[in-house]
Amino acid sequence: MAINWFPGHMVKTKRQIKENLKLVDAVIEIRDARIPYSSANPDVEELCKGKPRLILLNKSDLTDSRVTKDWIRHLSKEDVRAIEVNCLKGEGIKNIKPILMELLKEKHDRLKSKGLVKIITRVMVVGIPNVGKSTFINRMAKNNIAKTGDRPGVTKSKQWIKTSIGIELMDTPGILWPKFEDEEVALSLAFTGAIKDEIMDIEELALKLVDRLQTLHPELLKARYKIEELSEEPLETLNSIARKRGAIVSGGEIDYNRIAVIILDEFRGGKIGKISLEEPKKTSLEESENISLEESENISLEEPK
Repeated sequence: MAINWFPGHMVKTKRQIKENLKLVDAVIEIRDARIPYSSANPDVEELCKGKPRLILLNKSDLTDSRVTKDWIRHLSKEDVRAIEVNCLKGEGIKNIKPILMELLKEKHDRLKSKGLVKIITRVMVVGIPNVGKSTFINRMAKNNIAKTGDRPGVTKSKQWIKTSIGIELMDTPGILWPKFEDEEVALSLAFTGAIKDEIMDIEELALKLVDRLQTLHPELLKARYKIEELSEEPLETLNSIARKRGAIVSGGEIDYNRIAVIILDEFRGGKIGKISLEEPKKTSLEESENISLEESENISLEEPK
């Protein structure tokens, strides 16, 4: 399944991140807790080396909590911490400042030893589109300073946002990367809405999602759509779901566009169940960092013509 998307503003954003890192003390990277591996932009991993980093696994209310906790253990190391949050409801947000202070303790101790009393912590917020960056910033600022939307690419330019807890946030637009390591990464991003539906074949995308779900979470799929048995063929399962939901046109034919929209919306809204599409034991962020993006040939993200 070909997925092609690399808007020009994302090239500019990558340059902005590199240029502005010297202005901040730390980086907050927001990922989608359903796909912590696929929603980790390897360009950001490389660009932010040397800066303390806090990874927020957002939308954790939609995930299998056991898997999310495994990811937290997997991602946390000396200069990186990971926590689960729900930016929409504010869950886990109170843990952000203490962890940032822990990561920056050595730097703050040096500043205090030089007589500096009031220390403002400046943090850059990064992440791919549609992971909840604007929702997080609005929660921290307690108002709607950052634009929000249910479509990727809503945030357009850098902003500085002050908060009531002594932290200033630098917002940046969400960026994807020019090439993916493999098709599974691209599909995970498309399933969760990080790639615009407008450029996708959503009927094929929904079929791929059904295939993934009946492999990873067959019981949830059966329970949601009241199907006794799943077919070995994802298309037959999709047809069964369509019939159960009445996605039928005249003559008894399946309305594939309608059922595709239903399945994607219900997955993204958590109605099928608490689903984690990736587990740390099945993927390796460390391995992905060693793969040259130029050598990745499966899927190329380019500006659509």
